[in-house]
Amino acid sequence: MNLSVKGAAQLLLVSEKTIYRWINQKLIPAYRLEGQHRFNRAELLEWATSRRMGVAPEAFTEPETAAVPLPTLTESLEAGGIIYRLGGSERNQVLANLVAALRLPEEVDRDYLLKVLIAREELASTGIGHGIAVPHPRTPLLTEISRPLVTLAFLEQPIDFGALDGKPVRILFSILSPTLRAHLYLLSMLSFSLRNTDFLTTVHHEGSREEILTALGNIKQGIKPSQP
Repeated sequence: MNLSVKGAAQLLLVSEKTIYRWINQKLIPAYRLEGQHRFNRAELLEWATSRRMGVAPEAFTEPETAAVPLPTLTESLEAGGIIYRLGGSERNQVLANLVAALRLPEEVDRDYLLKVLIAREELASTGIGHGIAVPHPRTPLLTEISRPLVTLAFLEQPIDFGALDGKPVRILFSILSPTLRAHLYLLSMLSFSLRNTDFLTTVHHEGSREEILTALGNIKQGIKPSQP
């Protein structure tokens, strides 16, 4: 836990009073250590990005990866693939089947990945509403992969993910990335793309791979998390 309340306020460009209010309302991912509130930087950035909040531009700086071109959502989805009729009668079973079906290098420990995905859901549901969830590790870095992977999975039956809108989930967008920068960028692009009526409709109708990629490719994707 590497951020204090003051550090979190500086990162999110808000007052410390606002941070305390969010803590009391249980809106922000915070921890209590030795009587002090602490925050995980990666979790905080992801939380802010998923809500399209402004953050300090330097928050996304990663010198070792800044020169690496960011992938498009289309490229990452082509790499991760689309799964139809993913089985499972409850959340953890669905996540287990998802992990088993992911296109991952042999060196990735799938059992460990499943555990961290479940731990992330226990911390706070990744259900974003409208029957969609975005499962990913609590600390969104997977160093065993060389490029980000976005996998779209359609469930055989709706599953309770504890989403904020109370609706069951039947569509998963899994995001796995070797860097925080790429993860946040893809999360931003996904959030932006799901606001596009044509793309959202195609996804909800479980369109073919070609239809989904075409609808996604028609969206102008110019969002960067460093420019909220």
